[in-house]
Amino acid sequence: MRKAKAGAAPKAARRRLVIAMDGPAGVGKSTVGQFVAKKLGYHFINTGEMYRALTWKALEEGVDVDDQEAVVRLARRLKWEFRPAGGGTTLKTFIDGQGVTLQIRQERVSRNSSAVAANPGVRRFLCRLQRRLGARGGIVMEGRDITTHVFPDADFKFYLDASPEERARRRYRQLQAAGLPGDLHKIHAAILQRDLNDLKRKINPLSQAQDALLIDSTHLTMRQVSNKILRLVHSRFPRVLKSR
Repeated sequence: MRKAKAGAAPKAARRRLVIAMDGPAGVGKSTVGQFVAKKLGYHFINTGEMYRALTWKALEEGVDVDDQEAVVRLARRLKWEFRPAGGGTTLKTFIDGQGVTLQIRQERVSRNSSAVAANPGVRRFLCRLQRRLGARGGIVMEGRDITTHVFPDADFKFYLDASPEERARRRYRQLQAAGLPGDLHKIHAAILQRDLNDLKRKINPLSQAQDALLIDSTHLTMRQVSNKILRLVHSRFPRVLKSR
């Protein structure tokens, strides 16, 4: 992980841009973020993986995810690393030297991650890690509170959205393409519940920053959303080129 002081670095000190994206579950932030980062030669990170990784580790070690102090102690004890994958674009989470890409997709992790994500101490701890990752710029970061809390001074802030029905259909098609079973009605219900959890969270709930550009992708492809973001970046910074 790149070393930097905790806290967002002043824009003047950055050599490259910070692009922050927020939005509800299933809206395509990861797909868009990876595409944009690859085109710019930046790194991409999905901050939701951090919360899921900690959830998995807590379950592995028998830590009660509802015991907030115990989960925070666990987070502080772990060795966190973020290593390039996917051609060097995406930064994946490693805990104590172990990659957790497959583990964090377990159903038990999905069932318990909301409790960990709502933990104020965990959010403060992971916010510091996220700010270190983006302190020097050259990052596309997505999550629920990146534009409002982690990088309120980001060079670009986007809020991606789509109707719950469309997000459910996209997830259903993903499962079908992977040959996995899926119930469209259950997926839709789960998305609505996830939205409610994110919006009602006491610390750093999901919300659109006042200066974030809203992009409704209900009737757009992920490529169209990505290209729209890239056009906006190049309109303000026409000399932004790949630098890795």
